[in-house]
Amino acid sequence: MILIIDFGSQFNQLIARRVRENNVFCEIKAPVISIEKIKELNPEGIILSGGPASIYEKNSPKITKEIFSLKIPILGICYGLQFMVNSLGGSVAKSRKREYGFAKLRINRATGLFKNADTNTSCWMSHGDSIDILPNGFVISASTNNTKIAATCNSLEKYYGVQFHPEVEHTDQGKLMLKNFILNICKCKPSWTMKSFAKDSINQIKKQAGEKKVILGLSGGVDSSVTALLIHKAIGENLTCIFVDNGLLRKDEAKKLKLTLNKNLDVNIRFVSAKTKFLKALKKITNPEKKRKIIGNLFIEVFEAEAAKIKGAEYLAQGTLYPDIIESRSAFGGPTAVIKSHHNVGGLPKKMKLKLIEPLKHLFKDEVRHLGKELGLTDELVWRQPFPGPGLAIRIIGEVTAPRLSILKEVDAVLLDEIRKSGYYNKLWQSFAVLLPLKSVGIMGDGRTYENIAAIRAVTSKDAMTADWARLPHELLGNISNRIINEVRGVNRIVYDISSKPPSTIEWE
Repeated sequence: MILIIDFGSQFNQLIARRVRENNVFCEIKAPVISIEKIKELNPEGIILSGGPASIYEKNSPKITKEIFSLKIPILGICYGLQFMVNSLGGSVAKSRKREYGFAKLRINRATGLFKNADTNTSCWMSHGDSIDILPNGFVISASTNNTKIAATCNSLEKYYGVQFHPEVEHTDQGKLMLKNFILNICKCKPSWTMKSFAKDSINQIKKQAGEKKVILGLSGGVDSSVTALLIHKAIGENLTCIFVDNGLLRKDEAKKLKLTLNKNLDVNIRFVSAKTKFLKALKKITNPEKKRKIIGNLFIEVFEAEAAKIKGAEYLAQGTLYPDIIESRSAFGGPTAVIKSHHNVGGLPKKMKLKLIEPLKHLFKDEVRHLGKELGLTDELVWRQPFPGPGLAIRIIGEVTAPRLSILKEVDAVLLDEIRKSGYYNKLWQSFAVLLPLKSVGIMGDGRTYENIAAIRAVTSKDAMTADWARLPHELLGNISNRIINEVRGVNRIVYDISSKPPSTIEWE
């Protein structure tokens, strides 16, 4: 296995993703991990992640320097490289020019990390500090125009470091570099698969839940559906799924999902209607974080009320994924910054009576889909586009009211109908509508209108950590706009969101 140390980068889980793509198991741990625990894990190699701090800041994250006495390969990425250099006697200084985004990388030692790599390639930089003086035994292996020491190594000790981020898609040969480290330098065996993950997860759920009963929040999406299958295989009838209709779902979604879930999942499912409660709780609330927390708290209240009817229920299961966690809090106790709290992470009450089971919390969406196929889940559920836990509440900017909710449901229904008919549904990561807290002047039937503006958002992505706006055909966008304005009362203007993540997030709130 490979041990990854979380120094706080927003992309630290992408490193884990790259390790798993090579069918090698890995674990992410906070820098506070002890040397005894590291020895117990017995990794073949260690990767030190990037992070937002400067190595010379007072409270910058640091791991014990004893890792350099383990005699195993270590790769430092960005801040991880700076920590390595500083720990081994080199020095780090503020860069004369900060370097963010694409950079041309010139490789002068096409061995080790760069075996079989092109000597001129592109990489993705994000740093304000740079290596000033290398420790003894280290040599420069790559440079950019702004950064003389863009990569370095001590091949005798098997220490490697890069100032750029090989884990992101923007580094052209980053996957090759990490593959070289994992398979060639660390000599790991590629034996970890979704089949082995499923087996391990089922055993872990059995151990955690024992004979106790588990309640699962079933939304009808792939995450909760795969979670339901995993837990059902582990504890059978001791799992009860609860589908909460919070009134914030898409048009007729509750009816459709009831049919789909009963058809595809051979588990015990209870359907609970709580539309009025959620709308009442959201009255006059406009702050997105407050919305999420209100929905999260009420969601758990509904669950606990239903759980009281099930004797022996002690656990709440959720289909939480890593992108949810990394935007809400540091998943592994590291210093990762909070972007926004997610309904099933930051929205949970501190005094929740039920204990949590989250078997997918270290996976990305595409990995969950592969897992779903491995478990036998139908394509109908495996390929559903992601839908946020707080539902349409975070797609209505401003206060959530019954009339505004009704308008958005109609807009969303038209949008998805056109996306499906065009054949784009499975090509997109997500496609949805947002109702803005603005009105604009229009003309209908030779008369003046002053009505709502709706934004359309469609993105492509592999894992939701980064996303690009979809270049939909103009004809399709025209059809969507024309239908919405003609069919949905209360909307007279459509705009298309052409921002990417980062700097934007996929959802608006």
